[in-house]
Amino acid sequence: MIKSDWIFGHVRFGKKQVSFITLVWFLLSAITVFSEVCRGPSSINNFLVYKGVYEHLISNKNLYLAYPAEYFDLNHYGPVYGLLIAPFALMPLFVGCFFWGMLNATFLYFAIIKLKLNPKETLVVLLICMVELMTSLHNVQYNPFIAALIILAYAYTKEEKDWLAAMLIAFGFLTKLYPIVGVLFFFFSNYKVRFILWGLFWMVVFIVLPVVITSPQFLYQTYFDWYHSLLDKTIETKLSSMHGGMGDISVMGLIKRSTKLWDLPTVWAVLPAFLMIIIPLRRIQLYGNRTYQLLYLACLLIATVIFSSSAESPTYIIAVAGVAIWWIAQEKPYTGLHKFALAFAILLTSLSATDLFPGYIKVHYIVAYSLKALPCFVVWCIIIYQLNTITVRKESPFIN
Repeated sequence: MIKSDWIFGHVRFGKKQVSFITLVWFLLSAITVFSEVCRGPSSINNFLVYKGVYEHLISNKNLYLAYPAEYFDLNHYGPVYGLLIAPFALMPLFVGCFFWGMLNATFLYFAIIKLKLNPKETLVVLLICMVELMTSLHNVQYNPFIAALIILAYAYTKEEKDWLAAMLIAFGFLTKLYPIVGVLFFFFSNYKVRFILWGLFWMVVFIVLPVVITSPQFLYQTYFDWYHSLLDKTIETKLSSMHGGMGDISVMGLIKRSTKLWDLPTVWAVLPAFLMIIIPLRRIQLYGNRTYQLLYLACLLIATVIFSSSAESPTYIIAVAGVAIWWIAQEKPYTGLHKFALAFAILLTSLSATDLFPGYIKVHYIVAYSLKALPCFVVWCIIIYQLNTITVRKESPFIN
């Protein structure tokens, strides 16, 4: 895809060498988060929401009410999220926000490394994800962390560390739901009963764990409040979609905004998508095939976002990570269709959120019709086809 050797070269620091792309990954991440911090509290509102989860949890305050004196928007994260954000919430505001952003960038980087691709293919994945990572970091979002949880759940399943894979899935689900897709890595586990038991164990642990900083009675009520907040968010998303807002950047959002049929049930997209995801699992003989596994991982990462009514532009770091993994799983030479699909995703999904696109086009076309979801949907359809037609073959050389 990219033939310039310098891009895949290394920068020397004394006796150590760091790949140029890795250096750019962390340098741009630091600059991006620092620039948001310098703009003041109004530019890091999401971090204020996250910080509020911890502060309200220890004060026994409803986590899901509006607190206009502290931040705008509402919290929709589970109570255990308060424990994750606690170290950053206890730091001075701007320091905590900076390190929170860098944690997200570092955790996603670590997850990509854990896929154990060869060095050049790893750098390609980082390169494809980079622009979308910056979009998420500009919003000091949690989504790079979510992408990392899903990828690591797969990686640890393959390392037969089912306890760790199950822990990441359970923790992610009890914070933002999305990582629940990781339960499908059960099919790739060599110890399926153990995988299930660890999953149940960690669910119980993380459900009750917030009692270390709050009361049992308040925690019990908080789970009911969380449930109702998620229901309310569905209504908020519908209103946002109707008014061309930043919510529901999904396949169903694209359909609704294009047809103006606002009352179309989301299940009309989610149920067929779920069936398409499940059908390839009939090919039990391919469970041990790494190319099949990477395609399935890519499928889940993309589907998690494009079929979610809660998806926003910064959420797409999860889907684009899936696009990147799909790309390196392809046999060479790449087909024209695959080259087009990748270029389409980079252009319309990743670059459309940057200043390279005129504001008028972004507002009146990209956002107004949820077009950011379209390229990822195209790639997802290709993946579904490949999962159902791939044949057992010698493993691709890009995998160690």
